[in-house]
Amino acid sequence: MFRFANPEYLYLLILIPILALLFAYSVYDKRRKLKKLGDLRLLSVLMPDVSLKRSILKFIILLLALTCLILMVARPQMGMKVETNEHKGIEMVVALDVSNSMLAQDVSPSRLDKAKMLVSNIADKMTNDKIALVVFAGDAFIQMPITSDFVSAKMFLDAISPGMVGVQGTNIGEAIRLSLSSFTSQKGIERAIVIITDGEDHEGEAEKAAAEAAKKGVHIFVLGIGDPKGSTIPVGKGQLMRDRSGNIVITRLNQEMCNEVATAGKGSYIHVDNSNIAQDRLYYELNKLEKHDLGSTSFSDYAEQFPIFAWAALILLIIDILLREKKHNIFKRFKIQHKDDEK
Repeated sequence: MFRFANPEYLYLLILIPILALLFAYSVYDKRRKLKKLGDLRLLSVLMPDVSLKRSILKFIILLLALTCLILMVARPQMGMKVETNEHKGIEMVVALDVSNSMLAQDVSPSRLDKAKMLVSNIADKMTNDKIALVVFAGDAFIQMPITSDFVSAKMFLDAISPGMVGVQGTNIGEAIRLSLSSFTSQKGIERAIVIITDGEDHEGEAEKAAAEAAKKGVHIFVLGIGDPKGSTIPVGKGQLMRDRSGNIVITRLNQEMCNEVATAGKGSYIHVDNSNIAQDRLYYELNKLEKHDLGSTSFSDYAEQFPIFAWAALILLIIDILLREKKHNIFKRFKIQHKDDEK
């Protein structure tokens, strides 16, 4: 099967007959003017170096070169070629805390928004890896199953909000267990769970779950987001969250708990602030994990034929440069010498 990848450039071929007509008119006009000077046969004797045939030949060569260039940019394609791409990477599950405390603005623009931006930036740097999203508060559920489609991952990420989980609280242990079930069954792959939370765990099962994950060879990275000194939680219209007694709720980053979970999971704890240090460090830690074969994809594509026309155009242009419009003196001398020999 033959086709052009950029057929719109074929409209440029209309230049070929236009240029040919202009050249033909130019030749006609030149001959008409020469006739006014005298007989064309006599003039050809008086101007032996001038060759109309060579001018026409050079113009035809240039037209052919231009045709080849137009066909080249139109990208002619013929037949099919099959390519196979191997994907080597890691599997990563991001467990994102969506409890109300993540609305605190001690990290700009808020803890949750900062976490989403961090994950989005990491996703931009990951190519052949796989990612899944788990959201948790007092309960946990899978927001997006594991995939290599990072465009979809970022779309799911944008939709995350505290209202997604009806049970409030922070159950990190359940988030880790659900994350473990999100990985594929493929063996021999490096896996990581990235937990982004303010560390206010209310269930007390986080360390145990992290240790279970470490036994299965999964690396636990905990990103603690927020200020240890504490912050209020805005709830809209200038109001702050209050407890049942009417007191303003203060949420604090629990770095100690975050460290303990990361240690139990044989991973690293990273503090997230308003800089990009946490993002860079997380990418560094993930990049240290060994990349393994995650499978391969095969696809068919048309075989490009434009190099043929590119080479043809180049050869024609070289011929045009080497071909002189005037007869070369060497041919003139050869003709005179030939006549002398005949005498």
